[in-house]
Amino acid sequence: MRILVLDTYYPAFLSSHYDGRPDLAEAPYDVQWRALMDRFFGTSDAYSHYLGGLGHEAQEIVVNCEPLQRAWALEHGATPVRRVRWPGHGSLVLAQAEEFRPDVVYVQDLNVFSPRALRALRSRSRLLVGQIASAVPREDRLASYDLLLSSFPHFVQMFRTAGIASEYLPLAFDPRVLDNVHDETKSEGVVFIGGLSAGPHGKGNALFERAAQRVPVDFWGYGAEGWPQDSAIRRGYHGEAWGLDMYRVLRRAKIALNRHIDLADDHANNMRLYEATGVGRLLVTDAKKNLSELFAPGEEVVVYTDADDLVTKIRHYLDDEEERVRIARAGQERTLRDHTYSHRMRELVDLLARCLS
Repeated sequence: MRILVLDTYYPAFLSSHYDGRPDLAEAPYDVQWRALMDRFFGTSDAYSHYLGGLGHEAQEIVVNCEPLQRAWALEHGATPVRRVRWPGHGSLVLAQAEEFRPDVVYVQDLNVFSPRALRALRSRSRLLVGQIASAVPREDRLASYDLLLSSFPHFVQMFRTAGIASEYLPLAFDPRVLDNVHDETKSEGVVFIGGLSAGPHGKGNALFERAAQRVPVDFWGYGAEGWPQDSAIRRGYHGEAWGLDMYRVLRRAKIALNRHIDLADDHANNMRLYEATGVGRLLVTDAKKNLSELFAPGEEVVVYTDADDLVTKIRHYLDDEEERVRIARAGQERTLRDHTYSHRMRELVDLLARCLS
């Protein structure tokens, strides 16, 4: 099976990546691609790596990475691209699909292509698959897909009710991260990394603001400028942390906080569940009804229900190192046993094989 994965990366991360490597933008495509994947941002090259181990050929394309896409165009004689417009240069991606000749086109960002571009991608493959756990795009975009995958159980039911084939596929952790993130001499207490603005994170971030007024929390991420200067989030803010830098911050922490976007409703699904536990740190996350299907609350992760409960849990697990380490170790063991991309790619192959047959 040949699988072409089309992804987008946060523009702020891409800017940071290239700003810190001034000569990289002029490097060959393969050099740029490898340098980008080695940052372990998002899913990086987990799909192609672990699908390759299963005997399948896969390839990731970061469609909104301008220097990377320009390098491909120059090397393959495609129409020169002066500026790869966000959210992607459709004709260039179609040329990449034609070269790769995929059985499956797997789109990680459902807002990136127009219905016309999706139809063109569908004509260049046997199966067009979308993955979503964010705001749902217009119906004309959804209708283009043969299959929609989501880590939101309620989205799967919603899509099926609308007559669109859909399956549940949780997110995961890439254990290769552990080869690049080691124990840090500097130790931090309680850490949260992620979007700090309102919008889709409004309820969870407001809860963190209330809790951080009573216990110290170190915040990393983007969107902190929306908070007043005297807010607890602004006082504890340290800047952005992407990819391996994010994992290193998590690794230094005693406790890693998590909260889900408002769209998650009462379902646990996000990547932080696996990233924090994967690097062996105690995950303290918001209570969700399906969390026990992924981790054992109180044994592998810790849950909170409101700001008061979160403050109580933080104080308890900062004081009780033995219990904190025990739960963190159990959480990591569960993630490495059940929630790696090696596991997920086996599940994905089974889903795709059924659709293709």
